[in-house]
Amino acid sequence: MLQGEHLTLTYRDGESTLDAVNDVSLSVEDHQFIGILGPSGSGKSSLLYLLSGLRRPTAGDIYLDGRAYGKMPDRERVALRRSEYGFVFQQHFLINYLTSLENVMVSSPVQDKAHAEQAKALLTDLGLGEKLHRFPYELSGGERQRVAIARAMVHRPRIIFADEPTGLLDRHTGLQVMGLLRSYRDQGSLIAVTHNPEILTEADLVIRMRDGQVIKVEDRVARKTEEATA
Repeated sequence: MLQGEHLTLTYRDGESTLDAVNDVSLSVEDHQFIGILGPSGSGKSSLLYLLSGLRRPTAGDIYLDGRAYGKMPDRERVALRRSEYGFVFQQHFLINYLTSLENVMVSSPVQDKAHAEQAKALLTDLGLGEKLHRFPYELSGGERQRVAIARAMVHRPRIIFADEPTGLLDRHTGLQVMGLLRSYRDQGSLIAVTHNPEILTEADLVIRMRDGQVIKVEDRVARKTEEATA
């Protein structure tokens, strides 16, 4: 479905250069949960931005269903992100003057009653049914992140990209948030970037990064299959 081939992202500062991502290749299948794990500065977030089309690679290309991002006009690439992808970041990026429901509706493909009911149902499923009309400043950190998750899910994207989605949350709330994100595998794929291996215990594939490079790939589905047949 989604494939990155020999991706490199180079930052330049005067005469010096830094490869935030250095020759990384990666494939994402339907309904797959992929974790990208590494310390701060390892290049994991930069790789997510490349895969999602938020940044252009210095070298290499990304393909969705065989179509290369690099050959798409900017307008087409933006439309692809809006229709096919959902985003959850460490900062929730909610709009303070909009209610929880209105924040979710920002990502809805159509602003009509049917989609509003869908957004209400999604927020209710996430435990926010009584806070549809609360503003972000009236919610806890975990509640705001759940609104952000609903916003990412409301248009039923093929892939949700989550960049340190639990980084500002306590352990209990963080595990709850990851449980909500993992549940999306029934509808699409999840790519989660983190420095915390605890939230990737149910990932199908864990990619460990350091200094912009992949240092280890753990295929946990294959390992579980081998263990079951041993």
